[in-house]
Amino acid sequence: MAGQGYLTVGERISVSLARFLHGIVSSPAYRWLRRHGFRGRGLVIAIPYLWLLSFFVIPFVIVLKISFSETQLGIPPYAPLWQWVSEQAVAIKLNLANFMFLFEDRLYYSAYLNSMKIAFFSTLLCLLIGYPMAYGMARAPAAWRNVLVMLVILPFWTSFLLRVYAWIAMLRTDGVINDVLLFLGVIDQPLVMLQTDFAIYLGIVYSYLPFMVLPLYANLEKMDLTLLEAAADLGCRPAKAFLRITLPLSFGGILAGSLLVFVPAVGEFVIPALLGGPDQLMIGRVLWDEFFLNRDWPVASAVAIAMLVLLVAPIMIFNYVQGRQMGAHR
Repeated sequence: MAGQGYLTVGERISVSLARFLHGIVSSPAYRWLRRHGFRGRGLVIAIPYLWLLSFFVIPFVIVLKISFSETQLGIPPYAPLWQWVSEQAVAIKLNLANFMFLFEDRLYYSAYLNSMKIAFFSTLLCLLIGYPMAYGMARAPAAWRNVLVMLVILPFWTSFLLRVYAWIAMLRTDGVINDVLLFLGVIDQPLVMLQTDFAIYLGIVYSYLPFMVLPLYANLEKMDLTLLEAAADLGCRPAKAFLRITLPLSFGGILAGSLLVFVPAVGEFVIPALLGGPDQLMIGRVLWDEFFLNRDWPVASAVAIAMLVLLVAPIMIFNYVQGRQMGAHR
């Protein structure tokens, strides 16, 4: 091989990967980790932990600190959490009023309840639509499965914001859906679909449906079909075999997909802002208003912390169930 121009695509990928790995190995961070005892398996485990520390734990601590501060006019718009009162003493001032304010003002807990309601029913709709899709993909011929998976993830190749704006053009009174229904004679006058709860549910289900389908497909595709054959040999009808075998074995995929839809749907901001009405009350909109309109960063941080606490419970349940399932398979 005389030069890089004569390499095949696979060889070029191998060369690029080798250069990338060489850059990591020769980096100062890699040498520091090895110097402090991180080798092999420990080094591989340390990388995601460093990622979580940098982009989750540290930002969470900063937001938590701001949530206990007091609002002030200035930059930043909150008072310091501690200050030196002498050379040997530090005064720490924790302001719990921000969290108490969430329970006193009806706006906040109404926004929480409405966000949880919309996220719950959106997750349920995604499950009802996504389970048959995933089941059909898992039972399709092997040659078609990769094509079907690609069709599910194909919307991700387009901008999320662009897809939401496309629904605006379709749902408005002079949009495509109303024009087709009027042409077919199904309706006599245009339906008001935009800036309604229907539009919000439609946008969330459309946007997050792949997050439900893919975990379910991964779970159903690995299922042992001989169990269904054995049930049929014993006289079990297909519907009963589905309820007694397929559905319980796919519970892990149902739980994973439900969390992947429910958690981001609770804090969704773009879809309610564009497809919902101006008075649509969701926690994402409340956070935006507190941060950028009211510039009340301590209260906004308290709202974010409270929302995170509400979401920790289902995530912990998922980890517990997943851990038990992994332990049962060992």
